[in-house]
Amino acid sequence: MIEVMRTLLLVGLATLISTMTLADVYKYVDADGHAYFTDTPLQGNRYRLEWHRESQTLASKSQQTLFSRTLKQALAIVPSNATETSTRTVTPDISVQRRRAIYHGLVVLNARRYQLSPGLIHAVIRAESAYNPSAVSAAGAQGLMQLMPGTAARYGVSDSFNPVENVRAGAAYLRDLLDLFDQDLKLALAGYNAGEGAVIRYGRTIPPYSETQGYVSKVLEYYRAEQPVSIAMTPR
Repeated sequence: MIEVMRTLLLVGLATLISTMTLADVYKYVDADGHAYFTDTPLQGNRYRLEWHRESQTLASKSQQTLFSRTLKQALAIVPSNATETSTRTVTPDISVQRRRAIYHGLVVLNARRYQLSPGLIHAVIRAESAYNPSAVSAAGAQGLMQLMPGTAARYGVSDSFNPVENVRAGAAYLRDLLDLFDQDLKLALAGYNAGEGAVIRYGRTIPPYSETQGYVSKVLEYYRAEQPVSIAMTPR
């Protein structure tokens, strides 16, 4: 638990350093020791102000580079030039649940920001990269939520291997897809995998691609498994 908490704090610091828009940051630690960060506290006095925007200063470029390098070294599971197959390989001494815990605070923050279920973001990350921030697919998708270069550019991401930027953009993309397809989760997931254009071309149905159909089923399976975990780990 101590190791997980240290890593969560590391991700929290990464959020502060990497975020370009200064904002107040609030922190909440539940009875199990899980830390949650948000810029919009929704839980009354359960959240405490951790950093005030007026007292924040952006770290120098060299400090950000050093921190980014340290973060990647601490969280990397396989080399950044790994193939799509190898990025799905689970390192024996790092379980999925431990990797999940590392990013839970970041997931909750973006779930609140984009009005998504934390379990849904977790399910997509698990299906896309198994929580490997250095994952690269054969098609060129990168990072935790496997952003294609075009999608990354569309959402203002400068470094897809930065978990803070990657999860923010991936969550924003999911939110936009859900809105585009009238909150139809299956179509939103199909769009995330094959692109919204493909879903529209096939009459707003899941495209007849075996990869996309399998992807939608996999994410929904992970999402169903995530829901009890998210309920337990997300403060009321």
